[in-house]
Amino acid sequence: MPVLKKIIIQDFRNIELQELSFSPNVNCIWGGNGEGKTNLLDAVYYLSMTKSGIQGSDRFNFRHGCDSFAISGEYSMQNGTSSRFSISVQSGGEKKLRRDDKPCTRISDHIGLLPIVMVSPDDISLVSESGDWRRRFANGVISQMDRKYLSDVQTYLKLLAQRNRLLKESNPEDALLDAFDLAMEPCAQAVFERRREFCERLAPLAGKFYRDISGGRESISIKYRSELEGAPLRELLREGRGRDKALHFTSSGIQRDDFIFEMDGFPIRKCGSQGQQKSFLVALKFAQYEMMKASYGFPPVLLLDDLFDKLDLDRVGNLLQMVAGSDFGQIFLSDTNKTRTGALIDGLTADRAYFKASGGCFTAI
Repeated sequence: MPVLKKIIIQDFRNIELQELSFSPNVNCIWGGNGEGKTNLLDAVYYLSMTKSGIQGSDRFNFRHGCDSFAISGEYSMQNGTSSRFSISVQSGGEKKLRRDDKPCTRISDHIGLLPIVMVSPDDISLVSESGDWRRRFANGVISQMDRKYLSDVQTYLKLLAQRNRLLKESNPEDALLDAFDLAMEPCAQAVFERRREFCERLAPLAGKFYRDISGGRESISIKYRSELEGAPLRELLREGRGRDKALHFTSSGIQRDDFIFEMDGFPIRKCGSQGQQKSFLVALKFAQYEMMKASYGFPPVLLLDDLFDKLDLDRVGNLLQMVAGSDFGQIFLSDTNKTRTGALIDGLTADRAYFKASGGCFTAI
């Protein structure tokens, strides 16, 4: 399995220049709020996914006063070899990815080479925000396990953008709309089927993890909702063509899919406390972890950012037992409480590394 041995970060968020070596098992980063713990974990995530797990736009990732940033990581790969991956981003939007000093022509080919799961306080957007956040979550998970899925999503979104441009014309031709509808349908159907399968596998795993964390006090469910459950895409687009022409955009399709999160039969966004929502999100990400581990045959890198925030002592205790009793691979854990994380790590493994964060600088201790 890929294990991150060393990372070099330059001008990423509040990190000016850092070179750090890591344990293959557990790495703990502790320090106060705003010291850079999350930024370090997000740099690790960026190397795997070529984008931030927190910020939607790269313009927020440049260190103040800088117009570029770079991240490089040396990995032990599953075949016993080592590889170095590096990515550099310019303020103009240019992004360059290299493996062992050779340029990667398509960044999408990199997705899935370094499987990763991140649990972050920003995951609350999956509960509180629109379906776009939940679709992006599903896309990020499935794309790491299925390269064809990523290609289908990208093709569909490209065709959707072209169809929407056509709909903005004063009198879009029906023949051209027919052509777009025909081209979009196979991609939409493939994405729909993969998302449905993903939800069917994810839901029971998340339910199990939630019971473990909560002690069985509540039950949760995850449901997939898509217009394609009722009819093929071409039929939906044909029936809605008049509406699309009036609105000047495509009003049906997989870009409207959503995943419904419920607790005891009610929307968790409305009825769940902060602790229950945090427990749900941790369970969701641990379910993702189990799915990816089964797909790859080895555990992905696990990033646990501020894991214990908003959890009561009972849930923290259940979570610690769950982590300690599971077959995890390389773990990065951040926390503000050194004593708490130290107790956790010392109970997990003798092979661990500690880092103190202060103003974007990290010191091994």
